Amino acid sequence: MNAFQSDASCPLDGLVVLDLTRLVAGNMLSLQLADFGAEVIKIEQPGKGDPLRDWRIEGFSVHWKVYARNKKSVTLDLRADEGKELLLKLVEKADVLIENFRPGTLETMGFAPEVLLKRNAGIVVVRISGWGQDGPYRLRPGFGTLVEGVSGFAAKNGFEDREPVLPPLAMADMITGLYGSFAVMTALRHRDQTGRGQVIDLPLLDPMYSVLGPSAAVYKLTQKIDPRIGSRSNTAGPRNVFPTKDGRWISMSASMQVMVNRLYTALGVPEMLTDPRFRTNADRVANADAVEAPIRAFISTHTLEEGMAFFEKNEITAAPVYAIDQFIEDPHVIARKIVVDMPDKEMGSIPMHAVVPRLSESPGAIRRPAPELGEHTAELLGRIGIDAATQLGLKERKVI
Repeated sequence: MNAFQSDASCPLDGLVVLDLTRLVAGNMLSLQLADFGAEVIKIEQPGKGDPLRDWRIEGFSVHWKVYARNKKSVTLDLRADEGKELLLKLVEKADVLIENFRPGTLETMGFAPEVLLKRNAGIVVVRISGWGQDGPYRLRPGFGTLVEGVSGFAAKNGFEDREPVLPPLAMADMITGLYGSFAVMTALRHRDQTGRGQVIDLPLLDPMYSVLGPSAAVYKLTQKIDPRIGSRSNTAGPRNVFPTKDGRWISMSASMQVMVNRLYTALGVPEMLTDPRFRTNADRVANADAVEAPIRAFISTHTLEEGMAFFEKNEITAAPVYAIDQFIEDPHVIARKIVVDMPDKEMGSIPMHAVVPRLSESPGAIRRPAPELGEHTAELLGRIGIDAATQLGLKERKVI
């Protein structure tokens, strides 16, 4: 079992982040900062907390345990005047504030960006939403599922003769969180140069569309909508997943000509290299069934182990398709410590992803477990001058 590195020195030590968000995108964003040393303070509603806590598997809040690691929790009723003033006092000491309320809600609460910047001219305010702070859809509900549909992702995903397929994970939220952490560091770089904070408009839609490739440019050129093609590619081939003799799957992408040469030579069909149907990537995409026929025939008559041994011997770009039970037992995953097993007082231990990415000179670290609701309220309010007696009164009035 890995131990928490509670005394680890990290490159973002001293950076203070107020996280008012709920669920995935904001937590993904603040996790990146927390893993590299930022003091991320989750501002949560007393008695309820971030709804991510309620995503339970077998009774355990595993999503919270993973995505709230390295963070602190302060309970604060932002509907109460006292709670609002306490937040503004925390803003004075913070570098970043992240929120994901529906556009306009922050203003209604009394925390418009100009109010926050008046209290702290250097603060970076990140505004996460589904569709953006302006535009005709700004007030629509902004769940990632809706964005994955509107962006074009679902229409591209799946098979031609079946319905569009949404991802089985919070993809839009995750991508937005990663973009957001980059945006925060860019804004902080600007602040360090100018002394001025700023507002980051971070909808889920824009990042989700940005990772889909040059879809608009392709459509402008062709005036065609590419059909869904399952695990194939519209631009390169062969590329697919193939069933093995023992009921497993192998993924393959031979999108470079040198890989195609190796593949068909090793499979004993070198004549395919001079067949005009298969000379270029465009040719191979257009004739995918014929391109894949010898690959499918070979893999279907060999076990996963036999097939992978053959492909590795011939330096062909293929890999097994893993489920999570196979992934965590893979020797490379184990050797690289991609999954770490951290102590957990409820589960004994909990496996989670290691800090990503790996920096040689200033690595991040998992320094503490996900916080209990309000675990750090006394500590953080004490820092802004709220003594124990005052905190007791605030607790009695359910402000904290």
